[in-house]
This record gives sequence, structure tokens and C-alpha cells, in this order.
Amino acid sequence: MTPRPDPAFDNFRAIADGIATLFFPHAEVVVHDLRTQKVAYIANNISKRSIGDDAALEDMLEDGGEERNIGPYEKLNWDGQKIRSVSTVLQDAKGKPLAVLCINLNISLFESAKAALDLFLAPGKLIPQPDALFRDDWQERINTFLHNWMRQRQLGLNLLSREHKRELVLALHAEGAFKGKSAANYVANVLNMGRATVYKHLRELKEEPETDM
Repeated sequence: MTPRPDPAFDNFRAIADGIATLFFPHAEVVVHDLRTQKVAYIANNISKRSIGDDAALEDMLEDGGEERNIGPYEKLNWDGQKIRSVSTVLQDAKGKPLAVLCINLNISLFESAKAALDLFLAPGKLIPQPDALFRDDWQERINTFLHNWMRQRQLGLNLLSREHKRELVLALHAEGAFKGKSAANYVANVLNMGRATVYKHLRELKEEPETDM
């Protein structure tokens, strides 16, 4: 006997559609009806299953016991791609298991991207900076000093106040950072301040402090 339609399944289908839309095209969401042990709904079908197929969830529910969320676990899709899944037992108003919602995420693309990034970022292919090439790299020295200065004060470039920037310009001057050609322009660009302001702070160092009369 076919059970009468349950309004709760309208909600389950809407939830499945929402999850599948958010992770499209990599996620499939399947709703299994525990009353019939059949597939009741599939959002973004990537498994080539059909509504009405056997759910075959008896063993999973017995093994899961009272567990509502089962997984994540991995399995292979029909095309050999790796799937990471999590299954959630959905209950009716009386607390009786009514359905199982399975989210199947195709992670093969992410694994391929990770492998490509690992290969691209592999440190084994790096060589030490050539001394002859970087001996006069004032930009790198400014970058290193600037970020060490901010790290010690737990600051970021977007958190620097006008006074912070002034202190940083003076500290860079004390380190000899402005001996490099165009260093003032570079510091002004990095700190998002006018070049005239940088020169103003540097002039302050050359001025004699005023004394009270």
C-alpha cells in the first residue's frame, strides 16, 4: 500500500534543492523515504539513480543506532570519481525516523586542484635568493621591516592610523630605508599616503626641536 503524501517531504525537497543549488554543480542531495525504503527525491542528480530506486538503508540505520548524522564517509561514483557523503536521519513530529537526507559531494575536482597547488607551491624547486641579484633590493628590505614592525604591534596595513604611519616612516628612516632611489614613492604607495606627507615626516627629523621662550 502506498503511503499518503507527507507534507514534511515538501520541506525535505526544498532543503535538498537549497543545498544542491549552493554547491552546484558538485553536490547531489538525495531524500530517501524510510517508509518505503525508496529514493523519494534527487536534487542535481550526479549518481544516475532514479526516483523509486531501492534505498537499501536498513543496515545503515541499524548500524547507526541513535545517531542522527552519519559521516562524512567516502565512496566512488559511477564514473570512478570520489564522493564524500554525509547522511542525516529526519524525524517526524513524534520523533520517529521518516527519511534520510544524503548529501553527496564530488571532491575529485578539489583533489585535483589541491594536487596542482601542491606541485606549484612545492618548496623543493626554490633556490636561495642570489646574493648578486638581491644585495641592493631595498624594496624587499622595506617590506621585511614594515611587516615585522606591524607584526610586533599586531597591526595590519588597513589598521594603520596617521600616527602609526608617521612612526613607521621615521622607523624606516632610522633603518636607512630611504637611501634607495624612489624609496619615498614606494613607501607612500604601500602605506596609502601622499608622497608629500612622507617628505613632511622626513623633514621633521632635520628640524631642530623648538624650545619654550
